Amino acid sequence: MMEDSSFDSTPQAPNPDSSIEEAAVSSEPGTPRNLRIWLRDLLVSIAASVLIITFLYQPVKVEGTSMLPRLEDQDRLFINKFVYHFEKIERGDVVVFYYPRDPEKSYIKRVIALPGDELRIDRGSVFVNGKAISEPYVPRRYFDGRSVDRMVIPANEYFVMGDHRSISSDSRDFGPVERNLIYGKAAFVYWPTGKMGVVR
Repeated sequence: MMEDSSFDSTPQAPNPDSSIEEAAVSSEPGTPRNLRIWLRDLLVSIAASVLIITFLYQPVKVEGTSMLPRLEDQDRLFINKFVYHFEKIERGDVVVFYYPRDPEKSYIKRVIALPGDELRIDRGSVFVNGKAISEPYVPRRYFDGRSVDRMVIPANEYFVMGDHRSISSDSRDFGPVERNLIYGKAAFVYWPTGKMGVVR
């Protein structure tokens, strides 16, 4: 039975506890004026956090194992929802998108081929524009022997695959993903702390 890496994209409210305590120590909100300043700073901080989360980064939780070894089930990471307004999607990017067969679900996969690319997969080896591509993110134990006949990726579509090839449900199953379904780029794992770092 195949598994897949989807995630819970419900925004998580920022936790302002530490900044509140520091402000209380330094501001001493014992007078009405100091209390107003303290509350103003707190509200500005919360508003700024909400704007950043809403328009730039969003915390999400991975559900599934198809992006092992980089992303594990229950990992928490930030996705950048703004970057593709200014940059092109590139091969190797780890992107989040609405599942083409059920837009209520979100998936996270790696971009393998771009619009106009010629792609084929021969017993697990991926060829793009006639050349075998290097995939250091796929350990040998996650390799599989599936093949895909030669195809040209249509305009405004992207061929995506999970790094855990033997269990991933991806473009080999549901086809290339339309550009308008892709809404973010995986940016940074923040939990667990032992895996904290940029997603590559």
